[in-house]
Amino acid sequence: KGVCMPSGLIGLIPARSGSKRVANKNTMLIGGHPLLAYAISAAIDSGVFDRVVVSTDSPEYAAIAKHYGAEVPNLRPSEFATDTSRDFEWIYQLINEFEHEGLNYEAFSILRPTSPFRNAETIKRAYEEFRSDKSLDSLRAVELCSQHPGKMWRVFGDLLVPLLPVQPEDAEWYSSPTQSLPEVWVQNACIEFAYTRCLFEHKSISGKRIKAFKTIFPEGVDLNTETDVLRLNFLVESGEYSLPTIKTEPFVALAN
Repeated sequence: KGVCMPSGLIGLIPARSGSKRVANKNTMLIGGHPLLAYAISAAIDSGVFDRVVVSTDSPEYAAIAKHYGAEVPNLRPSEFATDTSRDFEWIYQLINEFEHEGLNYEAFSILRPTSPFRNAETIKRAYEEFRSDKSLDSLRAVELCSQHPGKMWRVFGDLLVPLLPVQPEDAEWYSSPTQSLPEVWVQNACIEFAYTRCLFEHKSISGKRIKAFKTIFPEGVDLNTETDVLRLNFLVESGEYSLPTIKTEPFVALAN
């Protein structure tokens, strides 16, 4: 099925260095390629983007990105590359730079490297859903919660207070069978689409009207801890799931 490109759609791949939970996760070798390569390859192969740009503060990451076909116009300023930096900051800064150069993008997508099972077909499917409703501000990937927030608590001193203060009158959620609770969806790192106007009108990367993009396992698998890495290796080694094929030769500096 063909996909028509809108005027000015840019794919943004964030690749900050200095990860704490999994050291150098963006350059971690998975299937012979750095993790970052899977996001770039899927974005390019999807054919929906005018440009695929990697935002990084690392010259090494920039070299990897360019090897796999992405653009790195400039390194990300250090003040937007801390543990507490919000996505809005670096995206707003980058889009502003492009606008000053006379490059206006109608919409952008965020493709985080930590979701290597996301492939070109995932991106095309998400893009088609995003463009199907003109009233939307954005689209965001979600999956069903594995642990229901109706059974979660905050602790004040040594007393439990339900995380969700509004409970049914006849039966508290925390004392009800999980199967009887309403569905709750949690965002994952697979993909986001948003109109650029959200940055300026809402000071947000999502706006107000956000469409749910329900991922199909393992699209939403997100590598943020060592346990996540073990899980990915198990899924691949079991033979039931496979990572997307990368056509580019491995990055030599990492392959040796």
